[in-house]
Amino acid sequence: MSKEDLKIGEISKPRFEFRSFGQDFDEAHYRMSRFSMPVPEKVWERYSDEIYILSRTNDINNTKIRDGKMDIKTYVQTVDGLEQWNPLMKGEFPIQSSILKNEVFPAFQVTMPELKKDVYTFDEFMEMIYNHPDLAAVKVHKQRFGYMVNNTICEFGEVLINGASVYTINSESTEVEDIKKTIKDIGLEGVENINYLQAIKRVIGMINKPLAN
Repeated sequence: MSKEDLKIGEISKPRFEFRSFGQDFDEAHYRMSRFSMPVPEKVWERYSDEIYILSRTNDINNTKIRDGKMDIKTYVQTVDGLEQWNPLMKGEFPIQSSILKNEVFPAFQVTMPELKKDVYTFDEFMEMIYNHPDLAAVKVHKQRFGYMVNNTICEFGEVLINGASVYTINSESTEVEDIKKTIKDIGLEGVENINYLQAIKRVIGMINKPLAN
């Protein structure tokens, strides 16, 4: 079976990913930029503002909100240290209470708040999050630089997590061996694989563990 030719910004079958967070990936970023093939101008540099919803009781569902849209991904498996995540649900605000009851709060794996309305605005939903003892809303600003190495979609970025600056670097593909080669080529062998969910929890103190460096 031939490998899929990945293109940045386009949907493919579910990918595996290596990602890490810390304060110093300068050498790996330099090597990534040198190994990279040319990429579309639209991914040279990208900015986004997002809100991640963190649950004390859940590490398998990753929930974020961007531009008024909610996106939940769920963990599938780990192969050779690389994680695979699949879409679980997508929703927009205003959002139906039935979706909150049947999809969103079950993904958080927390006690369901009392839902008294049929439809909730973004502000009303966020108020429920702020008031829930096991949930936290975290503002995340991303500045990302895109690359393509060994047919894997790569990026280096500065991420502000509630204003705290950390750096991230990643490689993702449908092909595990291509990611492993990229990790070796850019000098990230032995660096801890840390997904966004884990990184944010560590920064805000929900998990008592440092980042990769």
